Amino acid sequence: MIDKKDIEDIIESFIEEKNAFIVEIKVSSSNKINVEIDSKDGFSINNCVEASRLIESKLDRDEEDFELEVASAGLSEPFKVIQQYQKNLGEEVETLTSEGIKIKGILSKVTDSGFEIEESKMVKVEGKKKKQNVIEKHSFLFDQVKSTKIIIKFK
Repeated sequence: MIDKKDIEDIIESFIEEKNAFIVEIKVSSSNKINVEIDSKDGFSINNCVEASRLIESKLDRDEEDFELEVASAGLSEPFKVIQQYQKNLGEEVETLTSEGIKIKGILSKVTDSGFEIEESKMVKVEGKKKKQNVIEKHSFLFDQVKSTKIIIKFK
């Protein structure tokens, strides 16, 4: 069986050269290899093709057959690595907590252990006739959330 670490070793310098990062590598028992890559500026189809050809050139199909898929991280997919949180600082995200609570807001801070979302709410303030916009900050450790996704908006 092809090892995940072997794939990482093959594309390590390519990833650095492209200023990208590995989101996920999966290798099934039937040697179906899925490689997901992203970068701060996005990872183009041409970069995916280049990475795929590099991996294929280093693996021997005669020795061990495999199926290979190299893709850029999907916009609608949950974040899987800290670099995706860092890439999307300042963007609107939706987080689903371990307790099943959804919070939407601006991703305002990322640390090694967690992140912070600023949620904008319209609330009734005592002594005021109209509701006021209030920013509420929510801090999370990575292990306190089931998923975080970017909110896609079309203008």
